[in-house]
Amino acid sequence: MRDTWGRTIDYLRISLTDRCNLHCRYCMPSDVPSVSHDDILRYEEILEICEAAVSLGINRFKVTGGEPLVRKGALSFISRLTSLPGVRDVTLTTNGQLLQDALPALMQAGVSSINISLDTLLASQYAALTGGGRLDTVLSAVRQALTLPIRIKLNAVLLEETASQILPLAMLARDWPLDVRFIELMPIGCGRQMKGIATGEALSRLKQVWPDLTPCQRHGNGPAVYYGSASLTGNIGFIGANTHRFCHSCNRLRLTSTGILKPCLCYEQGVSVKDIIRGGRTDRQERLRQAVARAVLAKPEQHQFADADRITEHKTMNQIGG
Repeated sequence: MRDTWGRTIDYLRISLTDRCNLHCRYCMPSDVPSVSHDDILRYEEILEICEAAVSLGINRFKVTGGEPLVRKGALSFISRLTSLPGVRDVTLTTNGQLLQDALPALMQAGVSSINISLDTLLASQYAALTGGGRLDTVLSAVRQALTLPIRIKLNAVLLEETASQILPLAMLARDWPLDVRFIELMPIGCGRQMKGIATGEALSRLKQVWPDLTPCQRHGNGPAVYYGSASLTGNIGFIGANTHRFCHSCNRLRLTSTGILKPCLCYEQGVSVKDIIRGGRTDRQERLRQAVARAVLAKPEQHQFADADRITEHKTMNQIGG
C-alpha cells in the first residue's frame, strides 16, 4: 500500500511488551511504570492485526519490545507469525540477555536476522548503562548465534559517553561475519536529556582506520546505510535519523504493545486497533484493514527531530516499541 507521499509501506514493527529485564538510560529508566497485563494485546489479537496488514501489502515484520523475549510465549508467537500466509520476512530485536537459550527456536521458526543491542564492550560501562546487564551474556549469545544461518546485526546507539567504543565495536565486524550498526540517539523520551554523536563523526573516525570504507549493497528492511572494506569480514552500518533524514524512503508502521498503530516515531498521533479487535463484531477484519489503511495514509511527509518544540511524542521508547 502507498501512503499520501507515494511511499510503499510494507514493514510493521511489533512491540510485544513494554517490559524489559534491563533499564537502559536512553530507553527505559527504572521508574517508568509498566502497562497492566489486560492492556497488552494478546498474541491472537496481534496475529489478527498482522493478517489485516498482510492483506494490504505489509509483509515484513520486526518483533521488538521492551525486551520481547521476557514475554511468556514469545517464541511460539514468532513461529506462528512466520507461518502466517503472505508473510515474507520476520526479524527480531533483543538486548541479548535471554537470547542464547532462544536461538534454536528462532532458527526453527525461520527468523531471518537478529538485531542485538550493544553500546559498549566495557563490562562496567555496559552494566552502568543498562542498569545491571551482563556483557559476557550478550557476547556469548552473539558467538552462538554466529554458528547459525541467521544474519546478526549489533546495534550501538551513538552516545557521547561511549564515544571511545566506536572503534572497538566496529572491530567486531573485522573479526566476525556480522554487521555493526551505529544509530544516532533519538530525541524521544529519555533520549532528550542525553548527548549523542552524529553518524558523520563516527564514520570519519572509522575511515582513519579503514580508508577504503565505501557504501555497499543495502540489506534488511530498515534505513541503515552500509559500508564495506577489504579489511572487514562484515559490514558497518549507520542509521542517522537526525542528520541524514531518510523520511522520503520510510516504509514502516509501528504497533505498540497496547494496540496503537503509529505512523511516525516523532508524533504522538496513532490509530487504535485494540477497541476494534475486542469489540466482538463479525466485521472486525475489515475494520482492522480500514484502521491499518488510515495509519498508512496518516504518515507525515517527514519527522521534525531537529526542532524539539515540534516533537509531540513524549513516551519512552519501551512504551512505543524500540
